[in-house]
Amino acid sequence: MRSLILTQNMTADGSVEMLDDWFDPSEQDPEMLELTQRDSAECDAIVLGRQTFEDFRGYWPQQSDDTTGITDELNALAKYVVSTTMTDPGWQNSTIIDTDPVAAVRELTQRSGRSISLTGSITLSHTLIAAGLVDEYCLWTYPYVQGRGRRLFPDGHRERLRLTEHRSFATGVTYTRWSSATPLERNES
Repeated sequence: MRSLILTQNMTADGSVEMLDDWFDPSEQDPEMLELTQRDSAECDAIVLGRQTFEDFRGYWPQQSDDTTGITDELNALAKYVVSTTMTDPGWQNSTIIDTDPVAAVRELTQRSGRSISLTGSITLSHTLIAAGLVDEYCLWTYPYVQGRGRRLFPDGHRERLRLTEHRSFATGVTYTRWSSATPLERNES
């Protein structure tokens, strides 16, 4: 069974919705980039909501001087975009999921392969978190207080997490990796 790993960038006050200009994907110090590449190597697929997919598709394939390696990685990954309105993803290795995302992602986790990444896609993230499908959370927290915006977890969600890794960087950014609780522990929360 494949793991679903949710990776999010967030502000110090917990917003994952970028309403201000606090995150630039091309600005990572070498240690942050090394960690990003390590985590990316664990995955051979990515699930995205339509808006995040379109944002990625509009930015990454056009980067000709990408020193991060993210462009090459995203071009090679199997990409699954959840959308009931998109008819042509317009990006290599992309598949549209136009059915129930919970059932579709559950089925993807049953296939052989490496882990599946989920990033951005706040509405989809909330849906998959609420369904108990997320196995790990990799959170990049930026030293910025936005004061507004949607949060990582849907309202009312409760779950016990286990800290598996924590790092800080000279930029003030922190990386925290959490393992999701077992299904029994989720129900006890």
